[in-house]
Amino acid sequence: MSVPISNVRPRPDKVLTDIADYVCGYRIASREAYATARLCLMDTLGCGLEALEYPACTKLLGPIVPGTVVPNGAKVAGTPYQLDPVTAAFNIGTLIRWLDFNDTWLAAEWGHPSDNLGAILAVADWLSRTRLAAGKKPLAMREVLTAMIKAHEIQGVIALENSFNRVGLDHVVLVKVASTAVVTRMMGGTRDEVIDALSNAWIDGQSLRTYRHAPNTGSRKSWAAGDACSRAVRIAWMTLRGEMGYPSALTAKTWGFYDVCFGGKPLRFGRRYGSYVMENVLFKISYPAEFHAQTAVESAVRLHPQVAHRLDAVSKVVITTHESAIRIIDKRGPLANPADRDHCLKYMTAVGLIKGGLTAGDYEDAAAADPRIDRLRAAISCVENPRWTRDYLDPAKRSIANGVQVFFRDGTSTPRVDVEYPLGHRRRRKEGVPQLEAKFRTNLARRFPPKRQRAILAVCEDQRRLEATPVSEFVDLFAA
Repeated sequence: MSVPISNVRPRPDKVLTDIADYVCGYRIASREAYATARLCLMDTLGCGLEALEYPACTKLLGPIVPGTVVPNGAKVAGTPYQLDPVTAAFNIGTLIRWLDFNDTWLAAEWGHPSDNLGAILAVADWLSRTRLAAGKKPLAMREVLTAMIKAHEIQGVIALENSFNRVGLDHVVLVKVASTAVVTRMMGGTRDEVIDALSNAWIDGQSLRTYRHAPNTGSRKSWAAGDACSRAVRIAWMTLRGEMGYPSALTAKTWGFYDVCFGGKPLRFGRRYGSYVMENVLFKISYPAEFHAQTAVESAVRLHPQVAHRLDAVSKVVITTHESAIRIIDKRGPLANPADRDHCLKYMTAVGLIKGGLTAGDYEDAAAADPRIDRLRAAISCVENPRWTRDYLDPAKRSIANGVQVFFRDGTSTPRVDVEYPLGHRRRRKEGVPQLEAKFRTNLARRFPPKRQRAILAVCEDQRRLEATPVSEFVDLFAA
């Protein structure tokens, strides 16, 4: 005899209430977090400006109906578009992620917390322009930085001990969840409304990692975060118009996220939400490369002077690395497109050895046609260093180590060059920040005349001035 199913609605899942309590009630007190968020804002917008040079990206931008302009809508940096916040979130999020050059978080799950800026900035700009039109005070950029810190924290803390990739789900599920929480609050949502919105984000159905891995790697990985941002804004909008939530979205037997998508296992948490993730986030400074390869490329570039004139004499190249890099980006066989190449450890290392650098253009078909790249790639093998695998997961270290050594047919070899912490790591902040700022200036120069560049830098390089600037005024600085 079957037991009737209880139709009594349960209390909301703790995962939902913990996020809502953090978003609605936690006060960020860390000066380091705000200072890092300012750098993150600069770098993230700069990455978007560079992406505008790639037609494969720009063809996806703009309104759904050509020519549509939304009064008081959100503007998209570097473009003439002014859009509804849902579409703007897709546009901004896609620009940010296109070149795989924005910040990174590596743990049991990896991802790019600054992806959330697509939703945050679209909503903040739209709210500010709407308020100004009604004679009210606009949001200040301090509120954008606060939302960034909290979105980073939600995405990063969940990622610390929970691997979505191991069950085939893409990390943009965490962009959707984090963005839904913070933009619902930004739009005036109560604690209960944040919980309702979050429940819909979890049960929404999640992206598979198909487009990130051989043999299907493709350009969807470059707009997946924009898609997650736009969906987050849509969910928040519907919730604030009274759409209901689902309290046991994760824990419901058979039908909840855990049973359907996570092998029946609950999410695990090793720390409470605060400002840890923003303070420790990894910046991509030197190379537009999947982050597990950053130190391999740095090692290869250091070896370039010893190798470039002896490429024909190379017998083998050994990359010593960590388990995550082998599992994710150690590929063999043909590489079909730029998205395939920027997720191939051997390709990126080969380019570094040959050219002494790596740019986004090195992933394009014309650059990939250089026969030296595939010849050298065929000579490369990857081996795991178990200590580096442990250090990768150690919260006190969070290293992303790689070592490269080149062997020649005459029996000689280079030394093995090891780099455990990439330039964008917290342990290398003092060294990295000047180069991060130089990266931003380079990206500004791609789109704007000198006078505009100086105006943007005057705001972005002054913490107090930036935080006090109305969001709409800040975004106008980046308008085409």
